[in-house]
Amino acid sequence: MRKRITLLSVFLCFLQVYSQQQKNISITLSNTSILESIQLIEKNTSYQFFFIDSWLASPKKVNKEFKNTTIDTLLRFIFDETNVNYFITEGNKIILSNNNVIYESVYRKQKVDVDVNIDTTSTSIPVFIAKSNFEKKKANTIKTIKIGKENNRLKQRKYTLKGVVKNKATKAAISDLVLLVRKTNTYAVTDKSGNFTIKLPHGIHLIETILSGIKTTKTRFIIYGDGSYNFNLSDDDDTLLNEVVVKSNRLENVKSLVTGVSQIKSEKVKVVPQVLGERNLLKIATTLPGIKSAGEASEGIHVRGGKSDQNLFLLDNNTIYNPTHFFGIFSAVNPFTTKDLKIYKGNIPARYGGRLSSVFDIVSKKSDTEKIKGEMSLGLVSSNLSAEIPVVKGKSGLIVGGRSSYSNWILRALDNKELRKSSASFYDVIAKYDHQINDNNSLNGTFFYSNDAYSIASDTTNAYSNKLVSLKWAHKFNEKNYGSIQLSNSNYAFKINFDGQTNTNFDLRYNIDEFQMNLNMNYVYSDKHKFNYGVASKLYQINPGVIEPFGNESIVSPFTVPQEKALESSLFIADDFTINEKLSASIGARYTLYTSLGASTQRIYDDTKPKSDASVIATQEFGNNEIQKTYNGLSLRLSTRYLLNKNLSVKASFNNSYQFIHRLSNNASANPTDTWTLSNINVKPQQSMQGALGVYKNLPNDIEISMEGYYRKYKNLVDYKVGASFLLNEFIETEILQGPGESYGLEFLLRKNSGKLNGWFGYNYSRSFIELDGDFPEEVVNDGNPFPSNFDQPHDFNLVANYKLTDRYSISTNFTYQTGRPVTYPIGKYSSQGSEFIVFSDRNEFRIPDYYRLDLGVNIEGNHKLKKAGHSFWTISVYNVLGRNNPYSVFFTTEDGVIQSYQSSIFSRPIPTISYNLKF
Repeated sequence: MRKRITLLSVFLCFLQVYSQQQKNISITLSNTSILESIQLIEKNTSYQFFFIDSWLASPKKVNKEFKNTTIDTLLRFIFDETNVNYFITEGNKIILSNNNVIYESVYRKQKVDVDVNIDTTSTSIPVFIAKSNFEKKKANTIKTIKIGKENNRLKQRKYTLKGVVKNKATKAAISDLVLLVRKTNTYAVTDKSGNFTIKLPHGIHLIETILSGIKTTKTRFIIYGDGSYNFNLSDDDDTLLNEVVVKSNRLENVKSLVTGVSQIKSEKVKVVPQVLGERNLLKIATTLPGIKSAGEASEGIHVRGGKSDQNLFLLDNNTIYNPTHFFGIFSAVNPFTTKDLKIYKGNIPARYGGRLSSVFDIVSKKSDTEKIKGEMSLGLVSSNLSAEIPVVKGKSGLIVGGRSSYSNWILRALDNKELRKSSASFYDVIAKYDHQINDNNSLNGTFFYSNDAYSIASDTTNAYSNKLVSLKWAHKFNEKNYGSIQLSNSNYAFKINFDGQTNTNFDLRYNIDEFQMNLNMNYVYSDKHKFNYGVASKLYQINPGVIEPFGNESIVSPFTVPQEKALESSLFIADDFTINEKLSASIGARYTLYTSLGASTQRIYDDTKPKSDASVIATQEFGNNEIQKTYNGLSLRLSTRYLLNKNLSVKASFNNSYQFIHRLSNNASANPTDTWTLSNINVKPQQSMQGALGVYKNLPNDIEISMEGYYRKYKNLVDYKVGASFLLNEFIETEILQGPGESYGLEFLLRKNSGKLNGWFGYNYSRSFIELDGDFPEEVVNDGNPFPSNFDQPHDFNLVANYKLTDRYSISTNFTYQTGRPVTYPIGKYSSQGSEFIVFSDRNEFRIPDYYRLDLGVNIEGNHKLKKAGHSFWTISVYNVLGRNNPYSVFFTTEDGVIQSYQSSIFSRPIPTISYNLKF
């Protein structure tokens, strides 16, 4: 009994002493700053604080009445949501610290008695920065950032660090930048708005920022808890000669969710030999597996067996119908003002729609907002000039670029008298304005115009042009929600002028107008779920052709094909989510409602007869904007990725798509004067479904290997009847055929991204077929059996390599081999009633000769002095070194009753080129 009384007495004595030290406080804090709150406590109590004023600079205001509150409870409330910690010593002295916790065990070693609110049972371990001699010398070069508020409670396994990466000069968001923690092999990649999220454990981490063209930085982070940090990075002016020609992100190749995607940086393709010295991103794209060109003088591109019209070309998210100059020899998009090109040929994200095969997403640069920069190029046939101009320093800038050819003098210097009469020229201009209104709002606008005109040894002049204008507002609602809205107009037009020696001279005009609105939103629900959703709507207006007499003596009658109009609207949503550390998936859906609109006259045909003038049974009249026909469909976008280890992954995807606008061409290759038509009562939308499976592996020395197979099924592919004519045809449905098709293939890519020797080797085996088996003989081709499409080329090899001899000199090569395109040959003739007729083979039964070409180039950099007016770059290249007479097409004529075959070629001999570039 006595023992219990003794223990109770000791315990009561302890409480008495403790209560004397922990006196309760009553105080009212009304909209006071933290510093003012501390001063009021000192004034009304015996406590004394020790701190540095800058630690209490938080904008937080304290509003609360405290009654009989302990000092510990009071300080916890005041310093909540700040980086300030406190330590109560004897004598009512309170030591504040900026983030760090003062640990009781460390304090006691200084032989000072303390009575503090430290939980001595905590498993928390203090963070100490141990500096080696080397690190001490580098102390001023590696910045240390503290994230979160240190506490002495049990630590989580990992904390979240978020932020935005921007260009220090232009204030533009930097996308596709890798933030790498080498010690743990943890990384994050910034999205298109520069946002990143990375999970890190408690403690010290060195984060390295990596992106070609941006200076690499190393920053030390001390992670105490969740927090944010924004990077402002500078351009890397020393990386002028590229070591990575076409590159996916260093780790993204294996870990990304999307199958069949490639990215090409404009600055990084200047060392690849090009015809006539012009940098051409689209031609570089055709050296990648699964992407093919129809020919040397064709602006058409075929992706995974698809037609040329099944590719969606976007410039700053605006549709561009013909992104080439002079039949595809040059790109219509200025390489000096282009940041990069991203190609989706596998799982196309849900935010894109309207095409079956691929998306070519071309993004323009943002101007420097601090100083004027520029770049110029002088070549044999064209010149290029671009400039970046600050408008409001640090906030807004304008980038402008222009190109023009001067090739007519070359044609006039040729020996051929007919070719001396020829002309060929082009020009393009682009301007992009970016304005950072504040941290949460930005505005940008793009204007682009290109024009081509050519007349090759004839009395006909052809001209075509692209024009687009757009305005985009981006807004960040909070750390989890951000998005943009964009309004745009895109126009494509061509004109044919015939001025011959007859009285049939004419002017013919054609144009497409597309008005578009896009609302694109992003929501970061959690580290495991990231949503992208929005609305897109576009209005098509096609003027299919107007012909008028040219000159007073022309007997051509004026004629106008009625306008076509349609509205295509879509809702889309996608979720990129992480299931576990190895398995991630992306699920998306896009619902599209398409409406064909008047005013127009639509024919109704007899279903028991083929479509022709003779089978018309009625016509329907539709007023302006009256609904003619409605189609709708749900597109699914599914993709998964499984990590076998950190350098090896397997990916699979499935998607289906709808296309409501169709390019009409009965040539093997696309032509600038091809016409387009919209789905309506008599023309159905094209559809496709694609599945893909791939394996991706990263090897030492920055080498990537990937192999991907795909299978695509088509419905309602558009083809044509024999002898079809589309220009100025009011009833196109009588000339076209629609049927199913399929394509499949296997793509292999070996790529070395850095080092003295870099480049890639790609191989693609692919097949593409179409089946036309209608109810009437006129609609049956090849007896209704599947036949190869015009762009079926089974084998495709490409080797692109660059070898860096020194920091200033490098040599580069490009070798291409392709199976010849299919062709229909005449195989005989017969006579009937005194007339001779030619018998042709089955459609596309034969092939033209195989295509192969070798290009070589020498690249010479100017010196690398830091202080100079500009940096020069010379390129000397030879296109088609072997002088291969590659066929562009094969055609047949009858001469004296004998069928003669001919082959046309574009470049049948080596083409040397020299160009000079200056960056200032």
